[in-house]
Amino acid sequence: MRALAFDGQAARVVDRVEPLAGEGWAVVSVHAAGVCRTDLELVRGYMDFRGVLGHEFIGEVAEGPAEWRGRRVVGEINFGCGRCVACASGMRRHCPNRRVLGILGADGAFAERVALPVANLHAVPDSVGDEEAVFAEPLAAAFEILEQVAVAPEASVVVLGDGKLGLLVTQVLARTGARVLAVGRHEEKLALLRARGIEAVHLDAWKRERVDIVVEATGTATGFALAMAATRPRGTLVLKSTVAAGVQLNLAPLVIDEITVVGSRCGLFPPALAALAAGSVDVRSLISAELPLARGVEALEKAREPGVMKVLLRP
Repeated sequence: MRALAFDGQAARVVDRVEPLAGEGWAVVSVHAAGVCRTDLELVRGYMDFRGVLGHEFIGEVAEGPAEWRGRRVVGEINFGCGRCVACASGMRRHCPNRRVLGILGADGAFAERVALPVANLHAVPDSVGDEEAVFAEPLAAAFEILEQVAVAPEASVVVLGDGKLGLLVTQVLARTGARVLAVGRHEEKLALLRARGIEAVHLDAWKRERVDIVVEATGTATGFALAMAATRPRGTLVLKSTVAAGVQLNLAPLVIDEITVVGSRCGLFPPALAALAAGSVDVRSLISAELPLARGVEALEKAREPGVMKVLLRP
């Protein structure tokens, strides 16, 4: 099969052996896969990854248990060992021995086929199209914030970053009734939120008033410092970015202002799929381009361009 793989030096479209469905596993024929900021960081050295990239996908089960074959599915990306304390307590995503689809020790979904544990699969409602379902994984990551932080209707919230994840996070948090403000650098992206009745402002026009909750989703090494300064004393700072570059930071304000820092990564798929089925979160407006898998390298380059949001790959 064809796949977009990273060898430590460059990403290339190559021929790979098709995966097999072992016991408890399924092979999914990929319909579409989305390029994520994490994919771009991986080819810059993040996680020291080697293999097939891609972890946001929608496809159809081609091999595996009979009850799953032919079903459209999305999949959770963390493959727990199933034997440790974390897995036994339902925390497979934090298994110390885990592999992560297209990120750590497991080939990903920028391919014609991809293998996943059956336990990681989620059936996609018929009302949700492929272009929407491919957002299930990042939308689940946005909903994870609500699993970790109590967002009261009277809370003041700032989401820093108007990239794909920032726009999803903003929409999810706005559903709580909290006073949510999105801050970004791209007027055309901020306009998508304003069209849905969500307040959004350009970084240069932001008054930088300190608020109860700040979500850092800038995807930049300097975003943490900006987010830290925007969080009120005893407020909560949620970190969503994964960045390969390092940066020196003065962390004293976290102590002085007694700020709670919450790392937030993957999330639960059912709330994301329910929101997509209900149409309560707009994802189609976030698609900037679709390219065939054969042009996978071009897709990565496209995704790096300023102003570009989601780029989809079609095997």
